[in-house]
Amino acid sequence: MPNYKYRVKKGLEGIFEGVLGASTEKEAIEKLSSMGLLPLSIEEEKTTVRVETTPAKKIRKIRSREITVFSRELASLLKSGVPILKSLQIIAQQSEDISLRIVLNELHDAVKEGSTFSSVLAKYPQVFSSLFVAMIRSGENSGSLPEVLLSIVGYRTKQEELVSRFRMALAYPLLMAFVGAGTIIFMFTFVIPRLTKMYVTMDQILPLPTRILLSTSTGLKKWWPLILCVVFLLVVFVRRQFRTKRGKKFFSLFSLRLPIFGKFILKVELSRFCRTLGLLIKNGVPILSAINIAVPVVGNDFIKEQMAKSYSELEQGGSFGKSLKSSGKIPLFMSNLISVGEESGKLQDALEEVADSYERDTDEIMRMMSSLLEPLMILIMGLIVGFIVIAMLLPIFDINAMVR
Repeated sequence: MPNYKYRVKKGLEGIFEGVLGASTEKEAIEKLSSMGLLPLSIEEEKTTVRVETTPAKKIRKIRSREITVFSRELASLLKSGVPILKSLQIIAQQSEDISLRIVLNELHDAVKEGSTFSSVLAKYPQVFSSLFVAMIRSGENSGSLPEVLLSIVGYRTKQEELVSRFRMALAYPLLMAFVGAGTIIFMFTFVIPRLTKMYVTMDQILPLPTRILLSTSTGLKKWWPLILCVVFLLVVFVRRQFRTKRGKKFFSLFSLRLPIFGKFILKVELSRFCRTLGLLIKNGVPILSAINIAVPVVGNDFIKEQMAKSYSELEQGGSFGKSLKSSGKIPLFMSNLISVGEESGKLQDALEEVADSYERDTDEIMRMMSSLLEPLMILIMGLIVGFIVIAMLLPIFDINAMVR
């Protein structure tokens, strides 16, 4: 029976180290958890021999949905008793994605030569995330690879559904904006210039809305190359700033301060982080390693920085929940639940509760935004088009009034 060197945290009393005998890493974690300890890191004492592999070839990006389907099919085949080599071969043969088929064939060959499944997956960071690799490794260590794969499928499905709902919520407003913009461009390009020629011959002072409309049309027609250059330079400037560390932090903080959207972004990021961290801890990954894997899942750099600071405090023996609370940026609901989970040894349950709560909130916000954006876009487009039509017809109304 191998020995595992561990670092654990007991409530708020600090960090303890020791050695424990167990058959697998997951069994060692379960033993420590049953003693009311929170595993920070676990490492087998004996030296492991790693098989050196050549770097993976560069391949085209594979859609997230394809990876989810692959995980589900692999879990089904393994649960049915099909060996992993045969499972990979079957999935590769029926896959319609050429890039995925190439990757699966290479996985099959590497595993056949003696490499572990997780170590081969790690060669393809552009296809399999660090979360995916860590979960597979924990499944290999515990002998529960099919169950872990099903956990991955459930996690990825929820994330994909969230993205899908967000896209659906924006689909109609974006369509309205596109149609409205096309209508306005058509009117400024074809309709207004023809009316301008007619109004110029009229020996009368045009109404103010008509003068504004004609001036706008003339200005756009005269200065459109300059306007396009300014817009282009502005887009390039913003993109370059976004790539810098300072720029990323500024835009991350700015996005969190937006009305309505700021809370939505915060809850989406925190729910994704908590869901990922809870899933990793549930499958036997020590908390320090789990946080390291979960932090890159967060897209907002400001939130990511707060998590990194809390990770450092936890590594030094502090409380993860109290550290999040002291940041002043993480909601008290989340930091308090995590603190309670740390003290009670049920951190996984606390993280899942936070994720469930924030996912419900984001669903409500998306429904609200969808129901508000649709009539708002109709109202805005109606006002713009209505102003153009009225401005074009006002001189005609004035002529009729003069004739009468």
